[in-house]
Amino acid sequence: MLKEFKEFIAEGNVLEVAVGFIMASTFGAIVKSLVEDILTPLISAATAGIDFKDWVVNVAGVKLGVGIFVNTIITFLITAFVMFLIVKTFNRFKKKEAVEEAVEEPTKEEVLLTEIRDLLKK
Repeated sequence: MLKEFKEFIAEGNVLEVAVGFIMASTFGAIVKSLVEDILTPLISAATAGIDFKDWVVNVAGVKLGVGIFVNTIITFLITAFVMFLIVKTFNRFKKKEAVEEAVEEPTKEEVLLTEIRDLLKK
């Protein structure tokens, strides 16, 4: 049973998923920093110093963190766009592989039949 578990863990798909998960979590931190530490201050400077983190709307005594929500939306849009680019690139490579696989060399039977056909034409 332990041997089967090792084989399962060693399979490419499990390792690819694990690496992808780690990369995605790290990428999320990078995008969050980009939004909070670079884009938001630039937007703040362009809007007469409005700090998004402090942008709160009071509704019936309840504080709604609109600024934090806007930051989260920007983070989501950037992440979604980058993931779109990654999937698009992956699909392009996958199509190239499919075309390369489609151009397979003929089997021995096909070669033999072609030779027979050519001999019969003579």
